[in-house]
Amino acid sequence: MRIGFIGLGNMGGPMAHNLLKAQHTVAGFDIAAEARRRTVDAGAREASDVAEAVAGADVIITMLPAGPEVRAVYLAPDGILANAKKGALLIDSSTIDVTTARLLSEEAAKRGFDMLDAPVSGGITGATAGTLTFMVGGSAEAFARAQTVLQGMGRTIVHAGAAGAGQSAKICNNLILAVSMIAVSEAFALAERLGLERQTLFDITSKSTSQCWALTSYCPAPGPVPAAPSNRNYTPGFSVAMMLKDLLLAQQAASASGAASPLGAQAAALYQMAVNAGFGTRDFSAIFPFLTGEAHSLFTRS
Repeated sequence: MRIGFIGLGNMGGPMAHNLLKAQHTVAGFDIAAEARRRTVDAGAREASDVAEAVAGADVIITMLPAGPEVRAVYLAPDGILANAKKGALLIDSSTIDVTTARLLSEEAAKRGFDMLDAPVSGGITGATAGTLTFMVGGSAEAFARAQTVLQGMGRTIVHAGAAGAGQSAKICNNLILAVSMIAVSEAFALAERLGLERQTLFDITSKSTSQCWALTSYCPAPGPVPAAPSNRNYTPGFSVAMMLKDLLLAQQAASASGAASPLGAQAAALYQMAVNAGFGTRDFSAIFPFLTGEAHSLFTRS
């Protein structure tokens, strides 16, 4: 297929590369020249702006930082809706607020386009390996149309429901992840104070009722899981700042829907404190050294 890809950063770049590996034709645009260059080096055609990237494309994919950028790219006079060819399938894989996702789907429908909100889980590692999980909101027909393209970038592709359901699933998923990561970090911090070895705690909890992904696959305490970012000086992965963004989206959605989210609120407050303390660019599992006060040693190893 001919694909227009907007947003070629840490996530979008590898995703576009995998589409090229799957023998799709990609025209890519990003405001950063270096991001465009990397994608061109992988075999894509460089576009000078959004309109050029989407011209003639069968499928248009966006992977952008937040709702305001997504709105601008879709709704501006030189944006996607004004320049995409008739019948193009629109897929936004950014993580944004549910309200914006639904608004853009409505605007796309008014102009005759099928649109999906399809945020991802798996981080940079999953984007590079082509093993992302896609949580997809939109019509069943549009979801069926997207299968070939999404399979080029991901391993698990789930239709979550109508427009906005993909974003709903993403923020709920990351709410669980953030709270569980804090809980695991607190437990390892407490174990250290009590004189319990990290490996011993891991060996017990990874086979007990507290077992969770944040513990067994992504342990925030250095040592027990060699492949975890905690053993690479907390190089992301998925950064503290990005986790904070998703937690704030979850809190916004909870407030708008009247849902109780006390742990989510506390998690957002802790991640905000971590960002304020200079941890924003570290992997989100760096909440562990933030809680244990190891910031000085962490940054001096940079």
